[in-house]
Amino acid sequence: MSKETNRKTAKKKDSKFIKKIKQHMYKWHRVIGLITIVPVIFWTLSGLMHPFMAHFFKPEIAREKLEQQHIDKNQLKYSIQEVLQKNELTQFKNFRIVSFNNATYYQVKTILGELWYFDTATAKKLENGDQKYAEWLSRYFLEDQKSAVKKSEVVTEFTSQYKYVNRYLPVYKLTFDRTDGMEIYVETSSGKLATFNPNSRQAFIWFFDVFHNWSFIDAISNNSIRIITMILLLSIISFSALSGIVIYGLLWKQFKKTDNLQPKKGLRKYHRQIGIWVSLFTLTFAFSGGYHATTKWEPYTLSQMVYEPTFETKDIGVANNILNLDWSRFQNIGIITLNDSIYYRCQLTEKETGKFKKPKSDANSKWGKKKESKSEVVYLNMATNTITPNLDLQYAEFLAYYFTDGAPKAACCEMTESSNDEPQPTLEDVKLLESKVLTDFESREYGFVNKRLPVTKLAYDTPEKTTYFIETATSRLAAVIKNSDKVEGYSFAFLHKFLFMDWAGKNIRDLTMVLAALIILVVSVLGFVLFLRK
Repeated sequence: MSKETNRKTAKKKDSKFIKKIKQHMYKWHRVIGLITIVPVIFWTLSGLMHPFMAHFFKPEIAREKLEQQHIDKNQLKYSIQEVLQKNELTQFKNFRIVSFNNATYYQVKTILGELWYFDTATAKKLENGDQKYAEWLSRYFLEDQKSAVKKSEVVTEFTSQYKYVNRYLPVYKLTFDRTDGMEIYVETSSGKLATFNPNSRQAFIWFFDVFHNWSFIDAISNNSIRIITMILLLSIISFSALSGIVIYGLLWKQFKKTDNLQPKKGLRKYHRQIGIWVSLFTLTFAFSGGYHATTKWEPYTLSQMVYEPTFETKDIGVANNILNLDWSRFQNIGIITLNDSIYYRCQLTEKETGKFKKPKSDANSKWGKKKESKSEVVYLNMATNTITPNLDLQYAEFLAYYFTDGAPKAACCEMTESSNDEPQPTLEDVKLLESKVLTDFESREYGFVNKRLPVTKLAYDTPEKTTYFIETATSRLAAVIKNSDKVEGYSFAFLHKFLFMDWAGKNIRDLTMVLAALIILVVSVLGFVLFLRK
């Protein structure tokens, strides 16, 4: 047998083998498409609602934040020491000053975690003060003093309607007797609005939670099963998209020849034409969604990461109403301990620079993206009544060290301890690469989803380049970001939320995302219709 004959025989065998592979690939492409048709419909429809609701049915509220007011020294007739002594409180966690219903109060956190309110003019306790303050805050944000409160309750864990994305816990949930069925969530310990849900948003949250996050699996199983199921199906969808690219892209010449001999019409023709273009979007959505799902294994514990030492009333030195500070700029006060000393943490309005500043309009502010007004923070040593400079940064560094197990363990951090016996890394000998105070959200690293402002950013030279965001006003860990978190965050932001289109503006970006999801839905439905016809 000649070499030419052998070559032709081998080529014929290879051709048959490749043809067989193509046939099986096409078959599996159709099978996979059928398996994932329902998940794809669920995810694309619920995904379409997100930007749609944001643009056309976005709920609005009269006020998004509680403006910090100047507190007159004359309002503080009794010092915090006198109030605690008169009410026989020998220990407490912290305190601050709140004003509502034409009165000023010390909001005191007890050692049991309760918030008690004492009138600064009379030292008397306000009964049910926390609930009253929650209602006042809700009405302030709504600008609604007339509607009755149908229900008031304390939320201590995240629910199907109050998702972990809202961050704050515990919060008060107040339901008002209004036509829009408004539900307001407020954190009384900071006076902040957590979120607000009228009927339209409640319906959207339910729909998105059921059909995008698949919460119905939690009802019949658990979180791990839900995540595994989602990752499995997203992997299958990714494989379907890849096989579509191979069939209609890399092997397009073969199908093109077939189409020339027997031209396809109608749905079959459009399914092939559109499919190759939409496969890339399918891959980006499926990959980033699956990658994002892998971060949901661990329970959310950030709300419990707070440093709250117990203070003895007898250890308080200088009375807070005779502090050596500029009372004309005084806004609020708290108490902290650092390096075996106790300090008053005072918040003052920013000093006037003498330059005229054009007032900023709130007309175009967006929920969750509004800048925090700048304030000056000073620490007064309780023993000497003198200001200690640059202590806010030192305190933020201490808290970062504390939350990495460098300081003695607290109840807040015990649940985050690793199950193995390996020592946890600390920041004692790690170089600080960057430190700055953020009064606005950074879209890439510390976005509006993190809620808390202002925070101190601390970037350390660890193997994972760990960055901490500390809210010193509440001694809380607002966020901790590592390289792995950044990679996942960028993946989700660029591939799932199309942040690569930010250059064109939010409207064009959302429109592109909607069109991509809509085309995926159309192609999937066309493929399913073709199967039914055949």
